[in-house]
Amino acid sequence: MTPDYFPHRSPIRLRASRFVAVATACAVAIASVSARAEKQGGGLPVIRDAEVEQLLRDYSAPVLRAAGLGQRNIHVVIINDRSFNAFVVDAKRIFVNAGALMDAQTPNQIIGVLAHETGHISGGHLAKLRSELATAQTAAIITMLLGLGAVAAAATSRNGAVGGNPAGAIIGAQGVIQRSLLAYQRQQEEQADRAGVNFLNMTGQSAKGMYETFKRFADQGLFASTRADPYLQSHPMPTERLAALAEVARTSPNWEKKDPAELQARHDLMRAKLFGYMERPDTLQRRYPAADTSLAARYARAVSTYRHADLRIALGQMDALIQAQPNNPYFYELKGQALVESGRAQEAIPPLRRAISLAPDPTLIRVMLAARTTWPTPISRRPRRRSPAGSCRRRANLPVAPRDVFR
Repeated sequence: MTPDYFPHRSPIRLRASRFVAVATACAVAIASVSARAEKQGGGLPVIRDAEVEQLLRDYSAPVLRAAGLGQRNIHVVIINDRSFNAFVVDAKRIFVNAGALMDAQTPNQIIGVLAHETGHISGGHLAKLRSELATAQTAAIITMLLGLGAVAAAATSRNGAVGGNPAGAIIGAQGVIQRSLLAYQRQQEEQADRAGVNFLNMTGQSAKGMYETFKRFADQGLFASTRADPYLQSHPMPTERLAALAEVARTSPNWEKKDPAELQARHDLMRAKLFGYMERPDTLQRRYPAADTSLAARYARAVSTYRHADLRIALGQMDALIQAQPNNPYFYELKGQALVESGRAQEAIPPLRRAISLAPDPTLIRVMLAARTTWPTPISRRPRRRSPAGSCRRRANLPVAPRDVFR
């Protein structure tokens, strides 16, 4: 073939076609993000723990009932991420980072976050956002096609001149669509804030924790937000959001209401457990020094000792925790898990059974007991005579050991 068979394409046309291709791909990608996020798994590192999940159920249940979602079987899922964040991707799950649980000093701060995310679910924001995304995608494609026609007219005209700047018009229209979509998202965030405060008022809880959480975000982002374009943000500007939240939250009669002491104690134990599993021993020692004899500090040190140091010392620490709270199922669970992981599965059976008898929802503990105590018998302890067929059947029917929490 000769080059004559390939029509010449002007630089303007090439740039326009590339722009259309990229912009169309972006529009399609934006529209499909929420659909992809709904797929279970999604690469998210999920943490499963009976104690933490039970506490989050107790936190979220009153709020979900107030929102009319008590029968929807909505779960709070813990993500193994140290940053402070929470989000929803569908109407069935609220995702909370472990970092949020570790940094929240009071139950009310996490309950405020859960109330905000419940506001998104009750407001149907995800479905509405998908509709808005589809509309924005259609508008973007139409705008690009119209702009492409103008660019093509400019490229094929005899003098190459067309009034105005067609390529600039395409980019400008895309900017308008983007700002409109972001404005819609900001509106949803404001609605979720107000709905969250309303749910807290309905359950007799303070919105102070929600305010404190957003105030921390505002303080952290104050310097950056001074140079940010407020129309190019998916969330309200920190200072504006804080002012709007304060306006509705401070008027509540529950503003100064404190969390019950028992709930605060459980919250402290949850944080200690997470720190014990996720922090290095030297970091944990600074957070919970030896002089700190609180139950939470002792819990954190027991977890860290069994994970990184001497199991014998750790078992003594766990026995002391059990003595302090003999009806706490999760102290027995911790001891059982430590024994199982050290190869002492038979010794783990009594504490795990005790944990099951005490826990409100012992499902995960039952799984641990069933999986670990039916693990293959060491070869040295097996009977010498066994038919090959029977052996294969036994191996084939062995349960798969679940991935341990925080392992």
